[in-house]
Amino acid sequence: MPEADLVHVVIRADGCLFEREFTVQPYEADQRNASRPVALLNYMQSAAGEHAALLGVSVADLRKSGHTWVLSRIHLAMDSYPRGGRSVRIKTWPAARENLFTIRDFTFYNMDGIRIGSATTSWAVLNLKTRRPVKLGAVLPDFPVHPERALVDPFTTIPELKQTDYELRLPVLRGDLDINRHVNNTVYAGWALETIPEEIDSSCRLASLEIAFRAEALYGDTIVARTAQTAEPHCYLHRIENERDGRELARIRTRWTP
Repeated sequence: MPEADLVHVVIRADGCLFEREFTVQPYEADQRNASRPVALLNYMQSAAGEHAALLGVSVADLRKSGHTWVLSRIHLAMDSYPRGGRSVRIKTWPAARENLFTIRDFTFYNMDGIRIGSATTSWAVLNLKTRRPVKLGAVLPDFPVHPERALVDPFTTIPELKQTDYELRLPVLRGDLDINRHVNNTVYAGWALETIPEEIDSSCRLASLEIAFRAEALYGDTIVARTAQTAEPHCYLHRIENERDGRELARIRTRWTP
């Protein structure tokens, strides 16, 4: 059996907490042999999807009624990153359920059981025909909520990018798409990180990543990733936009630790 299949899953009896262990594969590690941030976002998505399936609210469940999950916000904060070939344990749970949004939080632990990071995310349910969010109570069954927060964030508006210091144009490829036929949320993070100056990427660690998703990107689009340094040391604002009409697709903020 491949090492990637050797996973450990723990589910608390009430179904509210879900734990999943992932092994950082060689292709998921960077030049320092640390897990790439996008790999952690993929782990989060995988753990969230598995837990949602157990709760009866997976993408497959929602699509039966013409709906799907869409991610609105991400805030990831890491103290350290797991090394290539090592394991990271992720714990996740629904932390709140409101009118249009549900909050899902995450904590990350290394092989010694030490907490190395946390994340919070905001999700909405989208009507696939209208492409508009709907009230959760109209679509979702009840599911347990664990009100503890891994990372407290009111999800205030990320500042708008006013200037461009670095810029990159990329086509949307078929490999960027998810089951909803739009660009997967983790791809936006990868686009933004590609525009970070080499001297920052080579000498610093990504301490936090905040993403606000604002519109869809589809196959055939060309995106422009724009980045500028802020007045705050080692802090950058990013804007992902559609080249065709300039529409803002995602607004991102990254902070780095030397």
